[in-house]
Amino acid sequence: MKKAIAVLIIPILILSFSGLNSCKNKAERAKTSEKDLELEQVQTLEKEIEKNVYPLPTSAEVIKMLSELEVGYIMGITNPVANARKYLTSSGKAINMGVFGADLSYGTLYNIQQEVLNYLDAIRGLANDLNMSQIYDETLYDRIRQNQDKKEELVNILTEAFDKTYAYLSENDQQGLALLVVGGAWVEGMYLTTHVSEAAYQVAGISKVLIEQKESFDLFIEITEPYLTDQDVKEFVERLEPVRKVYEGLTTSLTNQNIIDITKAIETIRGQII
Repeated sequence: MKKAIAVLIIPILILSFSGLNSCKNKAERAKTSEKDLELEQVQTLEKEIEKNVYPLPTSAEVIKMLSELEVGYIMGITNPVANARKYLTSSGKAINMGVFGADLSYGTLYNIQQEVLNYLDAIRGLANDLNMSQIYDETLYDRIRQNQDKKEELVNILTEAFDKTYAYLSENDQQGLALLVVGGAWVEGMYLTTHVSEAAYQVAGISKVLIEQKESFDLFIEITEPYLTDQDVKEFVERLEPVRKVYEGLTTSLTNQNIIDITKAIETIRGQII
């Protein structure tokens, strides 16, 4: 998914190293130690690139799938922008940047312009507190407005903003906060998905979306493992336990009861983070 960027960049890096080595004489190139060094350098760069690439489908991509189910926009199910003033810690701000990012995607892809403005303002306030004001500026809103009837372009614009957010935090040694942004966005995307109607299991195609999100959930749990010494990350992952229990053992299909259980689990988690 997002690692496709890394897949494109890494071969270029490898070719660059090969080009540099071509300047050396044949004896030097034959040395195993130098080849090992090249491999180590490439692997180090690969890890750095992947660390800074948004690891899951962004909320914009998830909401796009939701909008394609031809369900209408539901007012009042997003996190109220007034809640932004409640978030006083860096972890709370990061989590709800992710939450508001999903809500922004929801308003954007359904072309609810006032909601777009409201959530851009809310995100901008949290971004300012986390020193990322340059990402969510007026230019972003202008681009959204200019492409309001082009769904694919809107997804690209929002995905770019979320990528920049993740990369900024990662590059500034705030990987824990970067993961909390991703986690908050995932939870809110799931909440919106499971609340597209009073009985989500009756919506054709909803099961497929939720199964695809199981893959994202499993990946999120995997990438947080090295950061569980960060208390905020640890607490967030522990809150996801109800979802893990529902997803455990599921493969390619969901029953109506599975969807009901996922909905209840997400409601509980979301209530704890917003």
